[in-house]
Amino acid sequence: MIDGVIVKKLRVIPDERGRLMEIFRSDDEFFQKFGQVYLTTAYPGVVKGWHYHKKQADNMAVVQGMMKIVLYDSRKDSTTHGQINEIFAGVHNPVLVHIPPLVYHGFKCISKEEALVINTPTEAYNYDAPDEYRLPAHGSEIPYDWSRKDS
Repeated sequence: MIDGVIVKKLRVIPDERGRLMEIFRSDDEFFQKFGQVYLTTAYPGVVKGWHYHKKQADNMAVVQGMMKIVLYDSRKDSTTHGQINEIFAGVHNPVLVHIPPLVYHGFKCISKEEALVINTPTEAYNYDAPDEYRLPAHGSEIPYDWSRKDS
């Protein structure tokens, strides 16, 4: 796993009325601070990536559908420099993915329906000076192929 990335298995509590799923708690060992909570989605087969933040850590949970969340460590001083992680998250694997600053990330909806992601970043979005640094999803800067792997 890329240095600083944490994957937390989510606790799902079902009963005859439905279910409750705890996503992110202030007593989680990696909780830093609260910035905001937002929902982002992707339609089937859509890739959203690549980007990283200089200050912000992300805490993502897929609550509908399935996503392939991909991380790339471009930090030159990191022990995991150049490493790529694929995390399959969603209804079949309810996890929270903690992504530290400076780690590139993106995701692809791999379910037949729109996938919904809840993110609780450590910083509120700054409309005047966004902490967001992007690369093309299908460019050559990051050595990753978003296509499905059937082998």
